[in-house]
Amino acid sequence: MANYHWYVGVRPDKQRVVLLEFWPPTPETHSDRYNEVIGPFRTRKGAEYMAQHGANNPHLQTVADAERIVKAERLHS
Repeated sequence: MANYHWYVGVRPDKQRVVLLEFWPPTPETHSDRYNEVIGPFRTRKGAEYMAQHGANNPHLQTVADAERIVKAERLHS
């Protein structure tokens, strides 16, 4: 199976987009579309959570924070 990873790209307008990439994003490949890229994430849900709730959130600063919160929510629902 291919080794794809989930990332969150932050566009110049601050919109966050979930990306599925085979190669790690670099400034040469992604700087024309994104100001920054966050990741890699282990799960799609972690990347989606970061994209939706990560902006200016002091409780959601790292990839590990997003993955931990998603796992906890899944266990408590």
